[in-house]
Amino acid sequence: MSEGVDRKGIFAGDDPFEIARSWLAEAVETEPNDPNAIALATVDANGMPNARMVLLKEIEAGAFVFYTNYGSSKSAEIGVAGKAAFVMHWKSLRRQIRVRGVVEKEDGPQADAYFRSRSLKSRLGAWASDQSQPLKSRGQLVAEVAKITATKGLNPDRPPFWGGYRITPLEIEFWADGAHRLHDRFRWARPATDAPWSTVRLYP
Repeated sequence: MSEGVDRKGIFAGDDPFEIARSWLAEAVETEPNDPNAIALATVDANGMPNARMVLLKEIEAGAFVFYTNYGSSKSAEIGVAGKAAFVMHWKSLRRQIRVRGVVEKEDGPQADAYFRSRSLKSRLGAWASDQSQPLKSRGQLVAEVAKITATKGLNPDRPPFWGGYRITPLEIEFWADGAHRLHDRFRWARPATDAPWSTVRLYP
């Protein structure tokens, strides 16, 4: 931990994941829609960047977890690079968190438990969607859902092509709006996932 970095108030604490959980808990009370939405950024095999909104489902003791279809474009790009970045932005709080790190799959019991916690319609939709692939019409998608409902019943298991990703960060930046655009920014960084954090205040 860097000495002499003046982190007080909403930035105080020695655990960046605890700070992130605290900010998200505040956003749950103030943000009108999807306070856990993140803009996830990846790159393909040619280095072309891509970004999309997904829902962050857990802030663990040392990582951030989201779930998706393993056949999606984001999954293919994560498979190539093994890295990703995201930003969470809350207009109601005038704050954001930026994360960059390495990614691994979460396709074990934790993914099974999360899938079971989803609504039945969402679980059936996960089975029916060939995510990121061309779709002839919405009617075709509705028909696929009906077919899956008939074959999988009311308690479908998690599809083998659907699960989680765990982002273990090498950098986390906390940003809060300041008067006259003199914002507060603190970056936590480490050279490896098992290395200690250092922190620095950044110019806005």
